[in-house]
Amino acid sequence: MHRNPKATPGALRARAAALALLAAASVLAGCERGSSGGPEDPTSGPSGCPAAQARAQAAVSRAERTDIPWNGPADGPAAVAGKTIVYVAQTMTNPGVAGAAEGVREAARVIGWNVRVIDGGGTPAGIQAAMSDAVALRPSGIVIGGFDPDSTSQQVARARAAGIPLVGWHAVASPGPSRRPELFSNVTTDVEDVARISAQWVIAHSGGDAGVVIFTDASIPFARNKSELIRKELATCSGVELLAYENIPIPDASSRTPREVSSLLSRFRDRWTHSVAINDLYFADAAPVLRAAGKKGSGPPFNIGAGDGDPSAFQRVDSEQYQAATVPEPLSLQGWQIVDEFNRAFSGRPASGYVAPVHIATADNSDGATAWNPSGYREAYRSIWGR
Repeated sequence: MHRNPKATPGALRARAAALALLAAASVLAGCERGSSGGPEDPTSGPSGCPAAQARAQAAVSRAERTDIPWNGPADGPAAVAGKTIVYVAQTMTNPGVAGAAEGVREAARVIGWNVRVIDGGGTPAGIQAAMSDAVALRPSGIVIGGFDPDSTSQQVARARAAGIPLVGWHAVASPGPSRRPELFSNVTTDVEDVARISAQWVIAHSGGDAGVVIFTDASIPFARNKSELIRKELATCSGVELLAYENIPIPDASSRTPREVSSLLSRFRDRWTHSVAINDLYFADAAPVLRAAGKKGSGPPFNIGAGDGDPSAFQRVDSEQYQAATVPEPLSLQGWQIVDEFNRAFSGRPASGYVAPVHIATADNSDGATAWNPSGYREAYRSIWGR
């Protein structure tokens, strides 16, 4: 081995410069974003946000439990007879809106009421026309199914003047009664909880190192608020980069999502590791494009739906086909709760105040066929109504 016991000042400066360049290259290599791993493919190296990642992992573990007992109302007024409910749907192509409507139908059969669904078609004019038709029918109650009541303010005012109670499903940001607009109750999971847990899933799943795309529908205030909350929670982890914020109206999802996903793949390539959507349907439309691009169904981008959880989403999750998780609304339960809230309104009783807990469905805890609902709700409502 060659020895040089006394290096010159120039040689020392050159050696120091070489070491500095080597260190810089190592740092850059460590910061280069690649595919983020899941439980079977853990990321290497330190997390980009150790504290946020630890909080996220704890929250995700709780939300993935399936042994959730019924914690809703145990008493209330007996069934009021002979009522008719009109469910005004933002669009029945929205799986969440349609799933809640089916829950209303099911519960109405048990309590002995009639239900009519009017589809707004996803357009402002269509929703206003649907609300006008609903008010003209003079029903016992009207469901605001997935749209902003302020967008139909004239029809809402006419309903209130006629003494028709309104119950919302995802109509405003918060669950429970609403003063402005005036709703007897708004049935939904807590949007802050849903947004937070979906973002925490990304942080935990990626090991704190992700390139994320958010899909939203900014025309719906509820959805816009949810996506902003998701953005805020993702920002708690310095290792998570928001690559794009895609505003695609739900009625246009089938035509626009494939085109936007193709563009995202071209722009970001392997930097795009995770997605969060305010509705699972975006991933139904994204899957063919991802497949055509050679992406594995069980690989990145790992997609999570922050809400709804229709049966097709559970099937994608269970079969690991371009959707890794969903934060499902308990749609059937919420339909039953809507009927119970109306029954309380008709009986002169206050709203129940019940808010269903958040849940994360993955391939490990989903049966791939039915949406998630806490057990025991049907029996509980039958007991309350005396049915």
